[in-house]
Amino acid sequence: MSEARTHPLDPLGEEEFRAVAAILRREHGVQPAGSGEQRGWRFASIESLEPSKAEVAAFEAGGPRPARRATVVCFDRSANATYKSVVSLTDDRVESFEHIPGVQANFTVDEFTECDRLLRSHPDVLAALRGRGVTDVDLVFFDTWTYGDAVAPPEFRDRRIGWSDSWVKAAPGANPYARLLSGLHCVIDLNAMELLRVEDVGPFAADGDATPPEVMGEYVPRHIPERVLGRGRREPLKPLHITQPEGPSFQVDGNLVTWQNWSLRVGFNHREGMTLHTVRYRDGDRDRSIAHRMSFAEMVVPYRDPSPDHYRRTAFDIGEWGLGFMTTSLELGCDCLGEIRYLDAVLHDSAGEPYTITNAICMHEEDNAVLWKHVDHDIGAEVRRMRRLTLSFHVTVANYEYLVYWRLYQDGNIECEVRATGIMVTTPLPPGAPNPNGTIVDERTYAPFHQHFLVARLDMDIDGPDNTVVMSESYAEPMGPDNPHGLSLVTRNIALRSEAEARQDVNFATQRAWKVVNPNVKTGIGAHPAYKLVPTGAIPPMFDPGSPVLQRAGVIAHTLWVTPNKPDERWPAGEFVNQSVRDTGLTQWTAADRPIENTDVVLWYVFGIHHITRPEDWPVMPADVVSFWLKPFGFFDRNPALDVVGTPPDACHTSATSAHH
Repeated sequence: MSEARTHPLDPLGEEEFRAVAAILRREHGVQPAGSGEQRGWRFASIESLEPSKAEVAAFEAGGPRPARRATVVCFDRSANATYKSVVSLTDDRVESFEHIPGVQANFTVDEFTECDRLLRSHPDVLAALRGRGVTDVDLVFFDTWTYGDAVAPPEFRDRRIGWSDSWVKAAPGANPYARLLSGLHCVIDLNAMELLRVEDVGPFAADGDATPPEVMGEYVPRHIPERVLGRGRREPLKPLHITQPEGPSFQVDGNLVTWQNWSLRVGFNHREGMTLHTVRYRDGDRDRSIAHRMSFAEMVVPYRDPSPDHYRRTAFDIGEWGLGFMTTSLELGCDCLGEIRYLDAVLHDSAGEPYTITNAICMHEEDNAVLWKHVDHDIGAEVRRMRRLTLSFHVTVANYEYLVYWRLYQDGNIECEVRATGIMVTTPLPPGAPNPNGTIVDERTYAPFHQHFLVARLDMDIDGPDNTVVMSESYAEPMGPDNPHGLSLVTRNIALRSEAEARQDVNFATQRAWKVVNPNVKTGIGAHPAYKLVPTGAIPPMFDPGSPVLQRAGVIAHTLWVTPNKPDERWPAGEFVNQSVRDTGLTQWTAADRPIENTDVVLWYVFGIHHITRPEDWPVMPADVVSFWLKPFGFFDRNPALDVVGTPPDACHTSATSAHH
């Protein structure tokens, strides 16, 4: 886009990625390795350094354009040294270049690919495969994971390392995650791209006494045996057409989206994937702010199985890999339906070269049944159908898919929904072996229990930046003279004044929720405007306080955290979680117990899936759905959807042949 049309919150473009890499190469010798070279530098991440709220507000009021800047994490492979830099694109210079000792940057897609290339050609790995009876290496899939430092081999902890699973497909094109070569793992130095160790242990090793089970782990139709589908397979569905002959009701101008009183800007980066900015609702003649920035800041997936195959398996999918890097292109007709508009996303490889994810973000409208309705015996029925605007992106993180949907509703509600699908990790068992940490899903094959913790970072601005978070819950008053029938239900509202008070846990017994209130403003009926965070899908951590996972990700210990807004406090488990021992995020920041009342606050909401695996999740998992809501609570004086226009009756019927039973 032209300079005149770009907005300070827009993501970096192709030429900007190239310019950042060129500036660092010129001023600090950040030169990625050439073809065939083993050393040199890698760019782990390049991201727009977003301007402050004040700078954005001044720009939107006609003021100066903020400087265009980028923050960069790169590492020198030859020295195993990580650096963080700020680059000014406006001034064509490096503002800072700092060595960060003792940390490892996020994994890169290039490293994952290079690990696969190394392992499938290494003689020690090939020998181990032959010992397992595997001679066709083209059927083998190597899945490289990151380490937490507490479970890393002590002799290699001063290196940048990864570990791999080994899988063998039943046939070319078959499910790569169906047959784990249990006990066969490799440890790799990622900087030298050197195999450090082959672990070949357990009952299925070459010297073991167990034979792998026969499993049916296929989900692609051509690979599913006829005996599995059976003769009673279901009939195909009749066509369901979703059309908008006049086009959609929303508008997209660059990264600005407007629809039914809503306006927001869509961003994208390597770590969070899609981000939502400056979310506003037009109330009469006023554009009212609701949130400055909403995104996912971390996802922690610990496998709750201490066996040799799984004790290392804890993924920090956002901090270690990045939702942006894992985002996949969406296709019309399957991932989204209707009159769709897409946004592409531009990211970079580890050499700093940009690439484009086509159709990374999908926007479309959906019908969602009835918005409001009443039938009066005199005036008849008044009904309005609900329409919602959905913004979504999908990521593939190894065996799992995460489908993220942000939905805006005509009545001011915001819903965030995440669907988990994909393929469970499974493990073969010797005959008669127990499986206390998982569920049998196939012959002598279990899927380990695990949890998916998602952390939403919600920078709320309810009618301005200075807000207070209020814990709200309901309780029944005891019976007495004023409550003889025990009917009295009342609410308790407690303002959270410090970070310690704001470490909150879900309590469904009291229907606990949290309101973000602006105490400095009153509505026409005398209320302080607020939005309520309504929790669903919140799960307890169920960890011993001394466990390595809880030490690395203290954020999962509570459902809600609230902090004063600081631009450098973005990652709840710390910026560098790869090979971490303890988190440098929320537990460290909130130790100061800073005041959070009537100030610019950020809410960190933890929810997810407690996945007690089941046979019905195999071999491909039906989507498991979790969500939360942000609902206006005294933000409006009355139902803001009174002005929604009714649907013409002829739009609700597709034919005159409807049967009456």
